[in-house]
Parts: sequence; C-alpha cells; structure tokens
Amino acid sequence: MTSGMPSSAGSARANPHPLDAAQGIWKVITASSVGTMIEWYDFYIFGSLAAIISTQFFPGDNPTASFLKTLATFAVGFAVRPFGALVFGRIGDLTGRKFAFLATLLIMGGSTAAIGFLPGYTRIGIAAPIALVLLRLLQGLALGGEYGGAAVYVAEHAPDGKRGYYTSFIQTTATLGLFLSLAVILIVRAMVGEDAFKLWGWRVPFILSLVLVGISYYIRMRLRESPLFTILKDAGKTSRAPIQESFGTWSRWKIFLVVLFGATAGQAVVWYTGQFYALLFLQTVLKVPLVTSYVVVAIALLLGAPLFVFFGSLSDRIGRKKIMMAGNLIAALLYVPIYHGMKHYSSPVNAVALTALVFVQVVFVTMVYGPIAAFLVEAFPARIRYTSLSLPYHFGNGWFGGFLPIIATSLVAVTGNIYAGLAFPIVVALVTFVVGSTMLRDRHNESIWAEVHTPGNAPPASAQRA
Repeated sequence: MTSGMPSSAGSARANPHPLDAAQGIWKVITASSVGTMIEWYDFYIFGSLAAIISTQFFPGDNPTASFLKTLATFAVGFAVRPFGALVFGRIGDLTGRKFAFLATLLIMGGSTAAIGFLPGYTRIGIAAPIALVLLRLLQGLALGGEYGGAAVYVAEHAPDGKRGYYTSFIQTTATLGLFLSLAVILIVRAMVGEDAFKLWGWRVPFILSLVLVGISYYIRMRLRESPLFTILKDAGKTSRAPIQESFGTWSRWKIFLVVLFGATAGQAVVWYTGQFYALLFLQTVLKVPLVTSYVVVAIALLLGAPLFVFFGSLSDRIGRKKIMMAGNLIAALLYVPIYHGMKHYSSPVNAVALTALVFVQVVFVTMVYGPIAAFLVEAFPARIRYTSLSLPYHFGNGWFGGFLPIIATSLVAVTGNIYAGLAFPIVVALVTFVVGSTMLRDRHNESIWAEVHTPGNAPPASAQRA
C-alpha cells in the first residue's frame, strides 16, 4: 500500500476519501485518462499504419495477401486481450488497481517502441513477422489489463449519481488515442515527406511512445489506491481467488454471457466499424488518398469526442441500457445507406461530406461506448470487479471488435461486393440489441458502496449520492 493511504477502517473515516483531500476526482480522471489514451495510441498506431507495415514486414509479391496478413497480425493483439484481462484483473483484485495499470502501461510502451526499432523482412526475413506477432501479443496482454483498471479506478472515486459522467472521460480515451495516432502520422509525414515516411518515418510514431509512456508513468505513480478497494482490503473483504469467484459457477458464467452478448459485443462492432473500418474502407476500398482519409476520420473523431461525456452524463439520469440499445439499433439500420453515401462522395472526393458521414458513425460509437464503463462497474461486486468486468469487455472488443477489420475485408474480397463487410457488424449489433433489451438489468440508481456499508465501514461523504 502506498504511503498516505489509511491503514484501517477507522483512519479511513478520519481521512475518508481522496476527493476530500489532495487527490481530487479531476486529478484521478486526468492521470487515468492520459495513461489509457497513450495505451490506445500505442495499440492503434499499428492499425493506422497497416498499409505501410504490410510492405515492411511481409513479402511484397502479393500486396493483398500482405495486407491481410498485417490485419491478421493486428487482430492477434485483440485475440489475447481476454487473457490479459484475467492476468491483470486477478492482480488488480488481489493487490490493487494502481499496481495493475502501472504494469500494463510499461509493457505496452516497451512493446510499441520495440516495433519502431524492429528490422523489416528484407533484412531479417521470416524473423520480422514472427517478432512483430510476439510484440502484438504483448500489446494485447497489456491492453487487456489497462482498460478495466482505469475504469474501475475512476468509478471507485466517483460519487454515486455521477459515475456515468466521470467514467465517460475514460471512454473518450480510445477515440482520442486513435485521433492522436492519426495526428502524429500526419505531422511526421508532412515533416519528412511521403517517400521518407514510407522508408523510415513510419517508425517515429512507435518510438515516440517511450516519451509519452514516461510522462504517463510519472503522473500515475503519484496517485494513491482506490478508496473503495482500500476499505475492502483493510476490512479483509478482498477476494483470495477472483477468477474462481468470477467464473466458478454457472450463474456467474450466465452473467458473463449476458453482458458479452447484451452489451460489449455490439459496442465493439459499432466502435470498430464507425472509426477503424471506416478508415480502412476509405483507404483500401474507395481508394481515397491516404492523407485525405486520415484528415476526414481525425476531424470526425475530434468533433464526436464531447458526445462520450454527453451520453455518459445522460445515462446517470435515464439509465445506461436505453442509450446503449438505441445506439446498437440505429447503427445496424443505417450502416448500409451511410456506406453507400461514402461511395457516392468518394469519386470525386468530397471531404466535407465524407467527414459528415464518418461523424454520424462516431455518434453511434458515443452512444454505445459513453455509458458502458459505468454499466460494467455496476454489474459486478467490488471484490471481483476488476476481473469480472475485464473479461466480457475484452472478449467483446478483442474478438468481435478486433477481428472485424479482417472479417469485413475478407468478406469484401470473397464476394466482390464492397458492402459485404457490413454484414458482420450489423448482425452482431442486432443480436446485442435483442439480448440487451430483454436481459440486461440497469443499475445506475444503485450504490457501489453497498459492500462497505457496515457499522465499521461507513462510506465516505464524498461518495454519497450527489
């Protein structure tokens, strides 16, 4: 336990909550969000440069095959995210939230920077793609532990009645991380020129991760442990076997499956369609110039970012479920006409119209993603929250979301229909709408401090309902 934290329930009441002392909620949000944004930047810089990476680490005799192999390597990082969720979720529930997401930050930053220094296929042959896959595995494991830690950490500092609002700032980080990756790519490309960027400049965004991670690590080291977890630990109420408690019975697995298919699977495909697949569709299918496609998506992301907070805050008032289900349904109904519109405005390129169409997709993203951190935190008890929350989130985002680009691109390649890739996100979003609408329980009016509502462990005043 870090210095400055109370060592007993009594001292917890004397200095009850970091919100009442030096560690205010905005310090917590800033430190958590900056670190998580950098981890998303690290993770998505790979996908943002997929077209170039395919020429660097795979044989160049078949560009389409090389691109698909790059997307598969990208997907590998998503495939292992559930395993990272179990490893770091267990650490977070046993040892503490802070230690777990400090470890994930360092692993992510180190593996990302290593990609920037990795020799290409022409220099070391088959060892290049093998090393690239291993580094993506490390990135996926790290991200599997990062998100859950940041979401739980912020939620366990936030007062009841405002969890959706405060955790929504964490929800902006994935989009801002993607935006930051696109911005860095554009800046470096402009500074070194197109030819130099393809030759060596693409490595700069990866290597830059070292600086960003160093700053974030310094900020996070100054934080203290979650107050709710501290009270549980002082009272001896933390879990000794969080994986067993989370998934050791059929009733727990049922909760996992309902949360997966009723919330995170649909959220994942809407997120990756509206932001990541939109970029790939512009670049590889519609052949929109790279710089134009980056600018279009970057502007749409920037315009849409405040809506995460809007829908997160709205969910505190009307509930998480209504907003998330509406986002899934509307997205499923409108994807086909939106992508027909993107095709129409791609030749000749109408950047304003394309930006508007991507922005509409980002709105869907904010509806399904803005409230989901608070929803997941409320779905599981604090003693096993990190583990229980992380697994369905990363199964949804890792497997349904992470495999979406390669599934969609493969469907287009096999059928010859440029809209065939949309079938996957549409079906998954509709399944989530049906399962979520009928089986999810909305707990936005419940207190997550109920577990420590005992005579010896009264909740801190600042955590009471606002």
